[in-house]
Amino acid sequence: MAQTPSAMTELGTKMPAFRLPDFDGNQVSSEQFGGKPVLVVFMCNHCPFVKHIADVLAERARAYERKGVAVVGINANDIESHPEDAPDKMREFARERGIQFPYLVDASQETAKKFNAACTPDFFLYDSDHKLVYRGQFDSSRPSNGEPVTGNDLTAAVDAVVAGGRVPADQKPSIGCNIKWKPGNEPEHAGRR
Repeated sequence: MAQTPSAMTELGTKMPAFRLPDFDGNQVSSEQFGGKPVLVVFMCNHCPFVKHIADVLAERARAYERKGVAVVGINANDIESHPEDAPDKMREFARERGIQFPYLVDASQETAKKFNAACTPDFFLYDSDHKLVYRGQFDSSRPSNGEPVTGNDLTAAVDAVVAGGRVPADQKPSIGCNIKWKPGNEPEHAGRR
């Protein structure tokens, strides 16, 4: 199983604007989240790293939303090479895993490039001014290391944002499958597999 780390975008970076459809074609725009902290998760259906955390992520996301944090999932994978990540399969995956946050389709992969997303899952937490405060792992659990899935690393960051505190800058990168870029569409960082 190939492992790709998060590109660890510079903290303080402004959240890129986006407008994308969910798996049913409903448009979701970053403008909808004005004044709220936002968690953007680059994810997909087939990745073993995403499957490993999906149930706990769905549960934690509901808790984050109750605290006033908007949560959005984005699938940027090439569905030509990975048809299991197509919108109808996204709907199925969300239903099976209890995912209630918007799960969006980045068919052009331009949004993933703007965010500097590298892997699935890749987490980007922005404060209410939409400045990046966390881009690390969900927790230290991986599909093969036997550690329990808790979401503790991300949750500590969310709790700090909600409390108006400072998120520690010492953050461990998320690890996962590389985003499945369309041929010729790979960003510069994608060479680091």
